[in-house]
Amino acid sequence: MALWSEIGDILSAFATMDSWEIRNALKADGAWVFGAVATAIGGLLVLWVYKMVPWLDRHLERTIMVYSYLAIAFIIFWGVIDRFIFSNQQPWSTTIPPLLFMIMAWFGAAFNVRLRTHLSFAEFRTNMPRTGQIACLSLDAVLWFIFAVIMVVTTTRATALSASNFQIVLGTDNTLQWWFLITVPLSAVLMTARVFENLSEDLRNYRSGAPMIKQAVIGGDV
Repeated sequence: MALWSEIGDILSAFATMDSWEIRNALKADGAWVFGAVATAIGGLLVLWVYKMVPWLDRHLERTIMVYSYLAIAFIIFWGVIDRFIFSNQQPWSTTIPPLLFMIMAWFGAAFNVRLRTHLSFAEFRTNMPRTGQIACLSLDAVLWFIFAVIMVVTTTRATALSASNFQIVLGTDNTLQWWFLITVPLSAVLMTARVFENLSEDLRNYRSGAPMIKQAVIGGDV
Protein backbone atom coordinates (compact mmCIF):
# COMPACT_ATOMS: atom_id res chain seq x y z
CA MET A 1 0.00 0.00 0.00
CA ALA A 2 2.86 2.37 0.76
CA LEU A 3 4.13 1.96 -2.80
CA TRP A 4 0.80 2.95 -4.31
CA SER A 5 0.62 5.88 -1.94
CA GLU A 6 4.05 7.06 -3.10
CA ILE A 7 3.01 6.75 -6.74
CA GLY A 8 -0.12 8.76 -5.95
CA ASP A 9 2.01 11.45 -4.35
CA ILE A 10 4.22 11.60 -7.44
CA LEU A 11 1.19 11.98 -9.71
CA SER A 12 -0.18 14.71 -7.47
CA ALA A 13 3.16 16.50 -7.45
CA PHE A 14 3.40 16.48 -11.24
CA ALA A 15 -0.19 17.74 -11.43
CA THR A 16 0.80 20.79 -9.40
CA MET A 17 3.84 21.45 -11.68
CA ASP A 18 5.66 22.64 -8.56
CA SER A 19 9.34 21.70 -8.72
CA TRP A 20 9.66 21.55 -4.93
CA GLU A 21 6.75 19.10 -4.64
CA ILE A 22 8.08 17.02 -7.53
CA ARG A 23 11.54 16.93 -5.96
CA ASN A 24 10.21 15.66 -2.64
CA ALA A 25 7.85 13.13 -4.22
CA LEU A 26 10.58 11.61 -6.40
CA LYS A 27 12.71 10.78 -3.35
CA ALA A 28 10.45 7.80 -2.61
CA ASP A 29 11.11 4.28 -3.90
CA GLY A 30 7.85 4.47 -5.80
CA ALA A 31 9.66 6.74 -8.26
CA TRP A 32 11.21 3.63 -9.83
CA VAL A 33 7.87 2.00 -10.53
CA PHE A 34 6.43 5.28 -11.75
CA GLY A 35 9.52 5.89 -13.87
CA ALA A 36 9.35 2.43 -15.46
CA VAL A 37 5.69 2.85 -16.41
CA ALA A 38 6.17 6.43 -17.61
CA THR A 39 9.22 5.44 -19.66
CA ALA A 40 7.37 2.56 -21.31
CA ILE A 41 4.28 4.65 -22.08
CA GLY A 42 6.40 7.54 -23.33
CA GLY A 43 8.42 5.22 -25.55
CA LEU A 44 5.26 3.72 -27.06
CA LEU A 45 3.83 7.18 -27.72
CA VAL A 46 7.02 8.32 -29.43
CA LEU A 47 7.08 5.11 -31.48
CA TRP A 48 3.50 5.81 -32.58
CA VAL A 49 4.54 9.35 -33.62
CA TYR A 50 7.44 7.87 -35.59
CA LYS A 51 4.99 5.62 -37.45
CA MET A 52 2.67 8.52 -38.17
CA VAL A 53 5.48 10.90 -39.20
CA PRO A 54 8.28 8.91 -40.89
CA TRP A 55 10.38 12.06 -41.32
CA LEU A 56 10.80 12.26 -37.55
CA ASP A 57 11.78 8.60 -37.47
CA ARG A 58 14.63 9.28 -39.88
CA HIS A 59 15.76 12.74 -38.84
CA LEU A 60 14.67 13.83 -35.32
CA GLU A 61 17.75 12.87 -33.30
CA ARG A 62 20.16 13.67 -36.10
CA THR A 63 18.66 17.14 -36.53
CA ILE A 64 19.03 17.87 -32.82
CA MET A 65 22.61 16.56 -32.90
CA VAL A 66 23.62 18.64 -35.92
CA TYR A 67 22.14 21.90 -34.65
CA SER A 68 23.63 21.36 -31.19
CA TYR A 69 27.03 20.76 -32.77
CA LEU A 70 26.71 23.85 -34.98
CA ALA A 71 25.75 25.95 -31.96
CA ILE A 72 28.78 24.68 -30.04
CA ALA A 73 31.07 25.37 -33.00
CA PHE A 74 29.68 28.88 -33.48
CA ILE A 75 30.03 29.80 -29.80
CA ILE A 76 33.63 28.57 -29.70
CA PHE A 77 34.47 30.21 -33.04
CA TRP A 78 33.04 33.55 -31.98
CA GLY A 79 34.64 33.22 -28.54
CA VAL A 80 38.09 33.00 -30.13
CA ILE A 81 37.43 36.07 -32.29
CA ASP A 82 35.88 37.95 -29.40
CA ARG A 83 38.83 37.28 -27.12
CA PHE A 84 41.82 37.74 -29.39
CA ILE A 85 40.50 40.48 -31.69
CA PHE A 86 38.13 42.46 -29.48
CA SER A 87 39.78 41.60 -26.13
CA ASN A 88 36.42 40.55 -24.76
CA GLN A 89 34.81 37.32 -23.59
CA GLN A 90 31.19 36.39 -22.99
CA PRO A 91 30.95 34.89 -19.49
CA TRP A 92 28.64 32.10 -20.72
CA SER A 93 30.88 31.06 -23.64
CA THR A 94 32.50 28.31 -21.53
CA THR A 95 29.35 27.07 -19.77
CA ILE A 96 26.74 26.80 -22.53
CA PRO A 97 28.81 24.55 -24.89
CA PRO A 98 29.15 21.67 -22.36
CA LEU A 99 25.38 21.69 -21.87
CA LEU A 100 24.83 21.63 -25.63
CA PHE A 101 27.32 18.78 -25.89
CA MET A 102 25.28 16.89 -23.29
CA ILE A 103 22.19 17.29 -25.47
CA MET A 104 24.08 16.20 -28.57
CA ALA A 105 25.55 13.15 -26.83
CA TRP A 106 22.34 11.79 -25.33
CA PHE A 107 20.19 12.29 -28.42
CA GLY A 108 23.02 10.74 -30.39
CA ALA A 109 22.98 7.78 -28.00
CA ALA A 110 19.25 7.32 -28.65
CA PHE A 111 19.79 7.37 -32.42
CA ASN A 112 22.66 4.90 -32.24
CA VAL A 113 20.51 2.49 -30.25
CA ARG A 114 18.39 2.33 -33.39
CA LEU A 115 21.51 1.78 -35.51
CA ARG A 116 22.77 -0.87 -33.02
CA THR A 117 26.26 0.63 -32.97
CA HIS A 118 26.63 0.24 -29.18
CA LEU A 119 28.67 -2.98 -28.73
CA SER A 120 26.44 -5.07 -30.98
CA PHE A 121 28.93 -7.98 -31.34
CA ALA A 122 27.48 -8.64 -34.79
CA GLU A 123 30.33 -10.91 -35.92
CA PHE A 124 29.88 -13.17 -32.90
CA ARG A 125 26.10 -13.26 -33.03
CA THR A 126 25.97 -13.99 -36.77
CA ASN A 127 27.42 -17.45 -36.07
CA MET A 128 24.80 -18.25 -33.43
CA PRO A 129 21.59 -20.20 -34.14
CA ARG A 130 18.46 -18.11 -34.67
CA THR A 131 17.15 -18.86 -31.19
CA GLY A 132 20.43 -17.59 -29.75
CA GLN A 133 20.25 -14.49 -31.90
CA ILE A 134 16.73 -13.57 -30.84
CA ALA A 135 17.66 -14.28 -27.21
CA CYS A 136 20.61 -11.87 -27.43
CA LEU A 137 18.55 -9.21 -29.19
CA SER A 138 15.79 -9.54 -26.59
CA LEU A 139 18.38 -9.23 -23.83
CA ASP A 140 19.63 -6.06 -25.53
CA ALA A 141 16.11 -4.65 -25.41
CA VAL A 142 15.69 -5.48 -21.71
CA LEU A 143 19.04 -3.99 -20.74
CA TRP A 144 18.49 -0.83 -22.78
CA PHE A 145 15.04 -0.38 -21.25
CA ILE A 146 16.45 -0.76 -17.73
CA PHE A 147 19.16 1.76 -18.60
CA ALA A 148 16.52 4.17 -19.93
CA VAL A 149 14.46 3.85 -16.74
CA ILE A 150 17.54 4.60 -14.62
CA MET A 151 18.20 7.65 -16.80
CA VAL A 152 14.64 8.90 -16.52
CA VAL A 153 14.37 8.54 -12.74
CA THR A 154 17.80 9.86 -11.77
CA THR A 155 17.92 12.76 -14.23
CA THR A 156 14.33 13.78 -13.48
CA ARG A 157 15.34 13.96 -9.82
CA ALA A 158 18.34 16.10 -10.77
CA THR A 159 16.16 18.30 -12.95
CA ALA A 160 13.60 18.83 -10.19
CA LEU A 161 16.40 19.59 -7.71
CA SER A 162 17.89 22.16 -10.07
CA ALA A 163 14.51 23.75 -10.75
CA SER A 164 13.55 23.92 -7.07
CA ASN A 165 16.83 25.69 -6.29
CA PHE A 166 16.51 28.06 -9.26
CA GLN A 167 20.00 27.16 -10.43
CA ILE A 168 21.13 29.35 -13.30
CA VAL A 169 23.76 28.59 -15.90
CA LEU A 170 27.03 30.19 -14.83
CA GLY A 171 27.74 33.37 -16.73
CA THR A 172 24.07 34.14 -17.38
CA ASP A 173 21.48 36.18 -15.54
CA ASN A 174 18.27 34.23 -16.08
CA THR A 175 19.03 31.03 -18.03
CA LEU A 176 18.03 28.11 -15.80
CA GLN A 177 19.99 24.88 -15.78
CA TRP A 178 16.92 22.67 -15.75
CA TRP A 179 16.02 23.88 -19.24
CA PHE A 180 18.99 21.84 -20.43
CA LEU A 181 18.79 18.99 -17.90
CA ILE A 182 15.21 18.12 -18.87
CA THR A 183 16.48 17.02 -22.28
CA VAL A 184 18.22 13.99 -20.73
CA PRO A 185 15.07 12.14 -19.56
CA LEU A 186 13.43 13.17 -22.84
CA SER A 187 16.29 11.58 -24.78
CA ALA A 188 15.86 8.45 -22.63
CA VAL A 189 12.22 8.27 -23.73
CA LEU A 190 13.34 8.54 -27.36
CA MET A 191 15.86 5.79 -26.62
CA THR A 192 13.03 3.61 -25.31
CA ALA A 193 11.09 4.18 -28.52
CA ARG A 194 14.12 2.99 -30.49
CA VAL A 195 14.38 -0.08 -28.24
CA PHE A 196 10.75 -0.99 -28.92
CA GLU A 197 11.23 -0.30 -32.62
CA ASN A 198 14.24 -2.63 -32.79
CA LEU A 199 12.53 -5.36 -30.78
CA SER A 200 9.47 -5.23 -33.03
CA GLU A 201 11.70 -5.55 -36.09
CA ASP A 202 13.66 -8.44 -34.54
CA LEU A 203 10.53 -10.42 -33.71
CA ARG A 204 9.17 -9.82 -37.20
CA ASN A 205 12.42 -11.02 -38.77
CA TYR A 206 12.51 -14.06 -36.49
CA ARG A 207 9.01 -15.14 -37.51
CA SER A 208 9.57 -14.50 -41.21
CA GLY A 209 12.98 -16.18 -41.37
CA ALA A 210 14.71 -12.97 -42.50
CA PRO A 211 18.27 -12.22 -41.33
CA MET A 212 18.25 -10.72 -37.83
CA ILE A 213 21.88 -9.66 -37.41
CA LYS A 214 23.12 -6.91 -39.70
CA GLN A 215 26.40 -5.04 -39.80
CA ALA A 216 26.05 -1.82 -37.80
CA VAL A 217 27.13 1.39 -39.54
CA ILE A 218 27.81 4.53 -37.50
CA GLY A 219 25.98 7.45 -39.11
CA GLY A 220 23.89 5.12 -41.26
CA ASP A 221 20.21 5.46 -42.11
CA VAL A 222 17.31 3.89 -40.23
